[in-house]
Amino acid sequence: MEITYTQPKRKAGKSKNNLLSLYDIAMTAMTTYSKGLMRLSVLVGGICAALSLLAGFGYTIYKLLNWNTFSAGIAPMVIGVFLLGGIQLVFIGVLGEYILTINARTIRRPLVIEEKRINFDD
Repeated sequence: MEITYTQPKRKAGKSKNNLLSLYDIAMTAMTTYSKGLMRLSVLVGGICAALSLLAGFGYTIYKLLNWNTFSAGIAPMVIGVFLLGGIQLVFIGVLGEYILTINARTIRRPLVIEEKRINFDD
């Protein structure tokens, strides 16, 4: 669903906000009203962990089949680091979801903010 909106021109003056204050406003809006970043963290972490797990299985099978000709190198450590990093991202995302849910429950915002009620007896 899309809501079209045209912003009216400023009547006078210039904005006093600089780049840092605008960044602060944007980050506050994203972290207060959206679970998207936490869900992106879970998704990216899950993909990273799954790909690392597949690469680890493939590497292990290739090493077992070519034991004498295939040197170990640094690849197992890199795969392990990416696997653990992906798992950490997943758990950080889940922890963030919990924190956002607790925050939403404690704020107790109304579900709908009404500007005006028409045809209601007050």
